[in-house]
Amino acid sequence: MLPKHAGVAEVAAAQPPVVRVAGLKKSYGKVEALRGIDFEVNQGSVLGFLGPNGAGKTTAIKILTGYLAASAGRVEVCGVDVAEEPLEVKRHIGYLAENNPLYLDMRVADFLHFAARAFFLTGRQVQQVVDRAVCCTGLEEVYRRPIGHCSKGFRQRVGLAQALLHDPQLLILDEPTNGLDPLQVVEMRALIRELGRQKTIIITSHVLPEIEALADRVVLLHEGRKVADGPLGGILGQDLAHCLVRVCLRCKPEQLRTVAEEANAVWLEERPQPFAGDDLAAATLEVAGADGLSRIATVAAQAGYPLLELAPQTRSLEYLFQNLKQGEEK
Repeated sequence: MLPKHAGVAEVAAAQPPVVRVAGLKKSYGKVEALRGIDFEVNQGSVLGFLGPNGAGKTTAIKILTGYLAASAGRVEVCGVDVAEEPLEVKRHIGYLAENNPLYLDMRVADFLHFAARAFFLTGRQVQQVVDRAVCCTGLEEVYRRPIGHCSKGFRQRVGLAQALLHDPQLLILDEPTNGLDPLQVVEMRALIRELGRQKTIIITSHVLPEIEALADRVVLLHEGRKVADGPLGGILGQDLAHCLVRVCLRCKPEQLRTVAEEANAVWLEERPQPFAGDDLAAATLEVAGADGLSRIATVAAQAGYPLLELAPQTRSLEYLFQNLKQGEEK
């Protein structure tokens, strides 16, 4: 039994997973798109589902939503087996596809009423769920407007509204900010954050800062295999095993390179000087081991170069993708 004052995270962890994937495989002839992946998604979490092109993300999403059959393995959504009861699974899922197929000649109101009836809603239920979805996604301004006359941002909101009509427990958002302008991206992210307070969300995106901004956990696929699974902090390597460091010394750039070499640090890139003045050098370095920061400070002090900045940096998801790509090329 949970303690009387259990937190939200504890309550969610005590519930059965909303999504359970075990040994999932999919082959297209001789091509293995998925090679036995396993993961779970707990209630109330936002999962970033990532990987380079061809990693198997789209195939996994199609199997999860019942669009494709798996070659092997098991997928459950809200305790329902996708292979055995695909229609029942769809009742628990709201899906915003990457290409967001819409009937552009229909008005927003008409399209949402049509979609509600497709979810087997009838009578007063239809208007009630449409009103709720319109309010949630901020579509009041374009409610009577033809979808084809709406901006890209509002079209994405229409697609999201239809995904919310039947009040699903799980939302799957495939590239939800694709093609949006910067302001629309900010608005869509805010909307997803708000939905994340009520729903379990799986989000895919090629815009990696978006995942960093929205997801509290990441599953990373590569060549059909799961290569990482966990909180962003752990995956991005915030421990100091291999730490990225931003350093600035009062010296010349070539002298900073010498400091890096003597401290056994790897030179990654020269950086703009963070302070005004002459004889300043700044760079991003990579150090191995927990004592990497102190080695840089010690070498700089011994050389007589005043240390102006020495700050650990969080690795980005771009860094992880670049490493995967470099591994492919070797």
